[in-house]
Amino acid sequence: MENFARLLKESWALVEEDRERLSGHFYARLFLLDPELRKLFPVQMNGQGDRILEAIVTATQTVGDPESFDEYLRALGRDHRKYHVSAEHYATMGVALLDALRSTAGDGWNLEYDQAWREAYASISARMLAGAEADGNPPYWHAEVLTHERHGPDTAVLTVRALQHPLPWQAGQYVSVEVPRYHPRVWRTYSVANAPNEENVLEFHVRTPPGAAGWVSGALVRRTKPGDLLRVAAPMGSMTLDPESTRDVLCVAGGVGLAPIKALVEELTRVNRTRWVHVFYGARRPDELYGLAGLEDLVATHPWLSVTPSCSEDPDFGGELGDVSEVVTRYGPWTTHDCYVSGSAAMVRATLRALAADDVPPDHIRYDTFGNL
Repeated sequence: MENFARLLKESWALVEEDRERLSGHFYARLFLLDPELRKLFPVQMNGQGDRILEAIVTATQTVGDPESFDEYLRALGRDHRKYHVSAEHYATMGVALLDALRSTAGDGWNLEYDQAWREAYASISARMLAGAEADGNPPYWHAEVLTHERHGPDTAVLTVRALQHPLPWQAGQYVSVEVPRYHPRVWRTYSVANAPNEENVLEFHVRTPPGAAGWVSGALVRRTKPGDLLRVAAPMGSMTLDPESTRDVLCVAGGVGLAPIKALVEELTRVNRTRWVHVFYGARRPDELYGLAGLEDLVATHPWLSVTPSCSEDPDFGGELGDVSEVVTRYGPWTTHDCYVSGSAAMVRATLRALAADDVPPDHIRYDTFGNL
């Protein structure tokens, strides 16, 4: 396994700096081998249709942890049912992947690398297919938008009801969402912002960059309204509560990273009897703390819960000042807590560094990030 992982990492180093060329070759070869596959992808790729290649590459980086590797891939296979991918498609993608790697790597590629990627892809596709075949749920759920609330020009909170079948998720997980009316075959992941419920209602917190042209987040914030139909794919993610743990809980949320944290807190209001729960909620300005009032309502009825808001760009803010990752360190140590972190890549990265400096055991930390760490 160690030699296998080394070969994958060595060979990946040959193409990592030329990912755009790798991606272009992969999809060109894929659609040449099977033109019908083009129908499974967005009309305009522009990075939005690159999810399958990204998932394959990510999976190869997890081979050092077989247990997580297996569950991650089975979940990925369940999720990729939304693309209507079949066993034959996986075989074709394997051919296109090896061809793209060889072409992009050039003279540095060798037979050992080739065989390592063949074996890795065979293992990846087998597990993804097994996960897909074992899933009795539909490839995706149709969901009706129930409510839509704007919070400033770039943020919205919406609720949707999954139709026809119960949608099973755990607090802290995320799902892929498609807005077929505006961007067919383009999917984007969002954390579910509430705990599971019998009504089959999911809440999403969505932010789109100022002035962004759209894609899924732009459509959800600026164009979606009650009564619209969305598509929601299978839940994924492991930032969930440990049912065996009795440790106190630290939650750190930045911006719309509040979504999974809110879901975890909701779940704890149902089951918690002995654990103190500390939520740190940060944003740049007070008006971006759109979920603070709801958290404070929970504090009023659950004495084990505390919420500490912070702002990094408003010196007149009445709460803590500074980045939320800095604020957390003022209240430590957190070495005996289960820690949950959610927000932008920069915020998560800074908070993980702070927790590492505090000697929090890595297996006590779970996180969710928007963008690449």
